[in-house]
Amino acid sequence: MRLIFIRHAEPDYENDTLTAKGFREAEILSGRVSRWDVDRFYCSPLPRAALTAKPSLDKMGRSAVMCDWLKEFNYYVTDPTTGRVKVPWDFMPQYWTKEELFYDHRSWYRHPLFDENPEYEQAVYNMWEGLDGILAQYGYTRHEGYYLCDDEKVKDDDNTTVVFFAHLGANCEAMGYLLGISPLVLQQSTCLAPTSVSILNAEKRTPGAAMFRAQVIGSTSHLENAGEPLSRYAAFSDIHDL
Repeated sequence: MRLIFIRHAEPDYENDTLTAKGFREAEILSGRVSRWDVDRFYCSPLPRAALTAKPSLDKMGRSAVMCDWLKEFNYYVTDPTTGRVKVPWDFMPQYWTKEELFYDHRSWYRHPLFDENPEYEQAVYNMWEGLDGILAQYGYTRHEGYYLCDDEKVKDDDNTTVVFFAHLGANCEAMGYLLGISPLVLQQSTCLAPTSVSILNAEKRTPGAAMFRAQVIGSTSHLENAGEPLSRYAAFSDIHDL
């Protein structure tokens, strides 16, 4: 089974939409997505995600299930270094690298910093429940850090593809859960440019068990091939797809 996580196109946060460049990116992305054989689409209901998904869905004559748990993790806390109230990542390295709990993929959300916004912990649980509910329909049941699978149901499902249109923070939350990595670490150290594509495959190496492995994180080849520069809404340095 293949899970594909797509970040929305370049956002116009102030007007709750996409920039002109973002609409171009979404159209370019649709040329890539429309070549895939997709079983189901899921999408954050926030406009920047829904508008990114629209050209792909229209081109394929498909629709997406809107999921509140795919919304961006905008559960604001106070940055201990800058004093700014902001999303719960992109902390300064001199702070977050010293916080051992941030590295714990099972308990990072219990860090005292998040006591300031109790909605964050509930959003984490909602994400887990949402992902596991979908995977259970395909024969995968969460067990500790991996998945038990119905061997008959998952047989020959290597090309079964499910696509999620969401956000940088939310995609890192989802991938962290599936890969056994603290999403705080992914959010701090991974560049997911607008419309980037991340692919996780379920590997069934022994009967009855499966674990997800990242095939690619943050692919933007569709933009590079179309001559569209990458947006800097992803990193604090210049970024390129070389």
